[in-house]
Amino acid sequence: MTFSARPLRLSTADAGFDAALQQRLHWSDETDGEVEQAVASILANVRKRGDAAVLEYTQRFDRLAAASLPELELRADELKAAFDALPGAQREALQIAAVRVRSYHEAQKKACGESWSYRDADGTLLGQKVTPLDRVGIYVPGGKAAYPSSVLMNAIPAHVAGVPEIIMVVPTPGGEKSPLVLAAAYVAGVTRIFTIGGAQAVAALAYGTQTVPRVDKVTGPGNAYVASAKRRVFGQVGIDMIAGPSEILVLADGSTPADWVAMDLFSQAEHDELAQSILLCPDAVYIDEVQAAIDRLLPEMPRAEIIAKSLNGRGALILTRSLDEACAISNRIAPEHLEIASTEPQRWEPQLRHAGAIFLGSFTSESLGDYCAGPNHVLPTSGTARFSSPLGVYDFQKRSSLIEVSEAGAQTLGAVASILAHGEGLQAHARAAEMRLKR
Repeated sequence: MTFSARPLRLSTADAGFDAALQQRLHWSDETDGEVEQAVASILANVRKRGDAAVLEYTQRFDRLAAASLPELELRADELKAAFDALPGAQREALQIAAVRVRSYHEAQKKACGESWSYRDADGTLLGQKVTPLDRVGIYVPGGKAAYPSSVLMNAIPAHVAGVPEIIMVVPTPGGEKSPLVLAAAYVAGVTRIFTIGGAQAVAALAYGTQTVPRVDKVTGPGNAYVASAKRRVFGQVGIDMIAGPSEILVLADGSTPADWVAMDLFSQAEHDELAQSILLCPDAVYIDEVQAAIDRLLPEMPRAEIIAKSLNGRGALILTRSLDEACAISNRIAPEHLEIASTEPQRWEPQLRHAGAIFLGSFTSESLGDYCAGPNHVLPTSGTARFSSPLGVYDFQKRSSLIEVSEAGAQTLGAVASILAHGEGLQAHARAAEMRLKR
């Protein structure tokens, strides 16, 4: 069966460009009512009945015949066996990726994840104490595909942050376990793994059951049920984000081979039909070349049907007046992945303020960031890069303010606090400060 992909062609010179772009960017994150109702029921049941409810849902949805939930916890020797059994090339690639991801997050921890303090002239100490979360849960999707990269990207920064316990949940429909996922958990230092998934796994992590320990934060991607469950348990636990469909935006000056750009657009489109791939370029001839490359390369792709639906439904090839204008439009979109396919990526990068990850130069394909470059691939989507950041060490830490006021400092600060507290009508606050003043 032959599939055709014709992304929407737009030009910033068109009178209706803004409206057309906005319509193409629109994606509703409203969850289907039936999903919401089902998730609410699952969460309530798991919270009330614990192991028994999780086991029932796992038997129903994943077709596992376990007699008890402890049977669904993987042993450490199973992870090592999975790692040892991998083909040599896969084992080496997994280790190289893990080392690079760990190195990046260790550098991140040094830059922003350390405690600090200083003393005023009067001896008052002020500072910040950074401590890791006690226990986190990571959700790794299973079923349609295996995602060892998700294991590395969620577990390693938690490990680097100093989290003592990392609890992983992964659905294994029909009992099929991915050796690569188990090996990645071994390499990343995951503490415990349960072969459960869906909203019931999120509920087990958030509330705790007789077997699954309660965590402080849940991270990792999942389907609509998982996203809805994460939204509902927020407040009981922390969450990383509610992720939308994957996105890529390519800024091109026409110097990168058109086939490379077409394949980069494919790399996100193949995730699912709602993924978004956009090209911004001031060269109309080059845009034609990219379309020709799409036509030529699409039949070779195993996921051609998904790519075609994504590009036809949400893709766009946009002619801009200049790369400066392209940068401004990119900032409006705030994409998850932003490639600068240019001979001068350093010239344009300072103009780009909003993106989950920025890939500089023609040789920096987005796929390298997904697997092994080092920075985290869990990124804000749907324009949330305007105010959100990639998953990182800081997501697995918390900060406590340190305040130690000296006797001398209490005389100055106490007088200030007393005035402000009286102004707010909070006399006990004022008195507490005044009692420490020398009469």
